[in-house]
Amino acid sequence: MSLYAVFGDPIAQSRSPWIHARFAEQTSVSLRYEARRASLDEFELALADFRSDGGRGANVTAPLKELAATLCSELSPMAHRAGAVNTLIASDAGWIGDNTDGRGLLADLDRQGMRVASARVLMLGAGGAARGALPALLQRQPAELVLANRDPARAQHVAGHLITLGEIRPWAWADLSKAGSFDLVVHATSAGLHGHALALPDGLLARDGAAYDLSYGRAASAFLQWATAAGAEVCSDGLGMLVEQAAESFALWHGVRPQTDAVLAELREQVGGWA
Repeated sequence: MSLYAVFGDPIAQSRSPWIHARFAEQTSVSLRYEARRASLDEFELALADFRSDGGRGANVTAPLKELAATLCSELSPMAHRAGAVNTLIASDAGWIGDNTDGRGLLADLDRQGMRVASARVLMLGAGGAARGALPALLQRQPAELVLANRDPARAQHVAGHLITLGEIRPWAWADLSKAGSFDLVVHATSAGLHGHALALPDGLLARDGAAYDLSYGRAASAFLQWATAAGAEVCSDGLGMLVEQAAESFALWHGVRPQTDAVLAELREQVGGWA
């Protein structure tokens, strides 16, 4: 039985072990998948211990995705462009890093009819989650993609790193009231995970616009409540993205992509909505 895990901090709330267990049942793959907590300071040693335990692959979540990229002997083109890794694959030379977040996001946006092509899109936050999603959004050729962060220098750095893929306009969070309105607003900060308040200006979301939070469940509540009050036609948490990126990771490890609709429906019953 092969060993897999998800690393993050916090991690106790992770649904990934359940998701991968369901995928394994569906595809007749024998595996053990664990949740392992590791802080930024602990992750390198924790990953080495996991490999010593026989670990064959791992998922990586906040706040470890950018650090994970530096610990790989090889990066996929997507992970290299993003500068962040959410999937690790064991090899003789070390770890191969990939990033399935963007593919997972696009699959869920398509499921819900949220348009990116020719739309004005705002990404809130410039951390590892955003970095995994931005290259995929650029592939859909939005009319404009704006990246807002509380530290403008970080937004500028990420935009510069991805310049070969397309233009991203860095923006200071404090100046969002001057950014105009957007057809799609994607929230990628960790504010909801830590219960922090979210202050966003009026008029940021276009009439009949869409809003998407990369977090899921209660962690997405503050942003999606704002979006609902702002008149969003469609709004969603990231539970579908979680399942879709997990399916992409599973395929990298096992060579078969599981079906996701039934797993997502069952998981939604467990987690509930974001309201």
